[in-house]
Amino acid sequence: MSFGALSPNAIRALNKGAKMGGFAHDTGEGGLSPYHLEHGGDLIWEIGTGYFSTRTKDGDFDPDQFADKVAHDQIKCVSLKLSQGAKPGVGGVLPAAKVTKEIAEIREVPQGQKCVSPSSHKVFRTPVKLIEFVARLRELSGGKPTGFKLCVGSRADVLAICKAMLQVGTTPDFIVVDGSEGGTGAAMLEFEDHVGMPLTDGLMTVHNALVGVGLRDRIKIGASGKVAASNDIVKRIIQGADYTNAARAMMMAAGCIQAQLCHTDKCPVGVATQDRRRGRALDVGDKSERVQRYQEATVQGALQLMAAMGVTDPGQLQPHMLRRVVSETETRSYAEIHEWLAPGQLLDEVPQTWRADWELASADTFHPVRPTIRRS
Repeated sequence: MSFGALSPNAIRALNKGAKMGGFAHDTGEGGLSPYHLEHGGDLIWEIGTGYFSTRTKDGDFDPDQFADKVAHDQIKCVSLKLSQGAKPGVGGVLPAAKVTKEIAEIREVPQGQKCVSPSSHKVFRTPVKLIEFVARLRELSGGKPTGFKLCVGSRADVLAICKAMLQVGTTPDFIVVDGSEGGTGAAMLEFEDHVGMPLTDGLMTVHNALVGVGLRDRIKIGASGKVAASNDIVKRIIQGADYTNAARAMMMAAGCIQAQLCHTDKCPVGVATQDRRRGRALDVGDKSERVQRYQEATVQGALQLMAAMGVTDPGQLQPHMLRRVVSETETRSYAEIHEWLAPGQLLDEVPQTWRADWELASADTFHPVRPTIRRS
């Protein structure tokens, strides 16, 4: 949802809608723009591998610039992006045609040149250094909640990060799990279709890993990846999330018609363009109301679904309440299909089904195993 990929009016509409509805607006990795701050909506400042809006001339992280900007009252928490669902292992891309003078100034990159984020972070190279950097960001922000977002590549990777938390003695405040269902115009189809875990698998992996090492009660889990309807919210909470994020659906609420012209800077509805004439097609007042109403109606629908299930609090949702069709004549609950670890189980006696990944995982490397390619 970065400014640069999206137009000024799209950012305005999303943030104003968030202000009206009392929910948070993630900046995306494209930096902190004046349009994010114009209407006063709560912000999650997402920082990617390019460190846009908080980088040195050489593209390194600038702690002084970060500390100055993160102090803004609208910024409620900080999210460090490791990877995203549509293209795990690949940095973001903003075509040269969209890198205007304004975008170049906000991102602190050359004007008129293709803006490509690195595939990995310069500040850290190991799980231990990741956790230490998250703690540093939290300290620089004055204690604002700080976490990270990733698309899960393997269970061993997640366990390596868990081991790093235990070794360092601190944790992120939240982890956002992005599923491979995520979409973007800046990803190769091979990555969209074949790399990274789908949200269901990634989410349950992170949830169970944190439960297994006894840290689940200290870390909130967010879920993103084609979360659009009320049933998506309920389903993801059952699978281990505390909350959900929506990007594509919010873009549609703001007017996106999926014209698939994002990369050309010729979006006909003013959502994904830096052409000011085209951007006028998006009426901020109208679209901010649509954004607010969409969020309100979707959350209300989730509450109605939970009420129909006999649930009065999201914490009462359990795996046996979610069922999957496994054949033409049989459905089984997630409690039956999947393994759910007990608190601290990985520290006491590692189950046989987790032992190989647990032994492979190391707090000193993100790559305990070779990456795999998913079959469609």
